[in-house]
Amino acid sequence: MVSKREVRQDGHRRKFLAVVDSTPECEKAIHYAARRVAAIDADLVVIFVIEPGDFQHWLGVEDVMRAEAKVAADQALAKASAWAVEFGGITPELVIREGRPAAAIESLIEDDHDIALMILAAGDANEGPGPLVSAIAGNDGAFSIPVTVVPNTLTDQDIDDLV
Repeated sequence: MVSKREVRQDGHRRKFLAVVDSTPECEKAIHYAARRVAAIDADLVVIFVIEPGDFQHWLGVEDVMRAEAKVAADQALAKASAWAVEFGGITPELVIREGRPAAAIESLIEDDHDIALMILAAGDANEGPGPLVSAIAGNDGAFSIPVTVVPNTLTDQDIDDLV
């Protein structure tokens, strides 16, 4: 089977993908990703997925919900971008997609053949590891690239020591 990844071809650079959402652990994923891509001279892509609304039959409500979700996405990506600068001195590529998270992420991976690795952070044990990590563990959301899961229990110093 021939790989669709193009990172080894001229004019292409390896990219790591980090997922940002409303969970507190996503900062750990950005921290690790920013430090790692800075260490190996790669690029970072940060995605925020806007999930479909539940009021699709009410056009006015759907428009308001979509606008609010876009504002939340922009805010989360701005925060993630600031973290990437703080932790790795890098400016990430920011992406917003709509849909179910696993499907939207896989679609981005299929669209951008330079993405070679995805980084997720696990939630704390009381809340569970998070929906994407759970999907990977249960084989529901198998992705076409390797996935690194950063434990929420790692301190900033622990993360810095890993890369």
